[in-house]
Amino acid sequence: MILIVGLGNIGEEYAKTKHNIGFMLADKIREKYNFPEFKEKGNYLFTKTKIFNQDVIILKPTTFMNNSGEAVLSFASYNKIKPDDIIIIHDDLDLKTGKIKIKKGGSSGGHNGLKSIDKYIGPEYWRIRIGIEHPRNVAPQMDVASYVLGRFTPEQKGKIETTLNFLCDNFEKIVKKDFERILGSLQN
Repeated sequence: MILIVGLGNIGEEYAKTKHNIGFMLADKIREKYNFPEFKEKGNYLFTKTKIFNQDVIILKPTTFMNNSGEAVLSFASYNKIKPDDIIIIHDDLDLKTGKIKIKKGGSSGGHNGLKSIDKYIGPEYWRIRIGIEHPRNVAPQMDVASYVLGRFTPEQKGKIETTLNFLCDNFEKIVKKDFERILGSLQN
């Protein structure tokens, strides 16, 4: 069983913000691969199907970003999912807009959603980091909180859409944790 967790904040006012990139990809994957509609349970929304010979769950915490770990722990412990089978999708200020990095473990890098997950299940899960760039590089007048809760510029939106489509097209490799092939195809 593979648990894909898209990080974001629940609510229409956050729907298209930079901090909700995990939710955006979760929604895109659900739609493209015909997962059932999300169901609400406890502090998360989830959908589940069998795809690529694997049981796959997509989870969206409803706890708001800073408490994402509560939802991940609740679902993972109830379903006996090990951290190695958890893949977290999140925004990353330290990467250029649309750039992708994938790794297992490591620090939270200051990301409050990851800090919360680390607190509840430890750091040894997979992370798909999607760059949104730091405001000092693109909007120096903005503080970080306002920037991540803001919407993409048209240029950023184009880059993000390309990235989300790429990851969605490579969903089978994500489910199979064939991350080297994903990253290899990015370099070509």
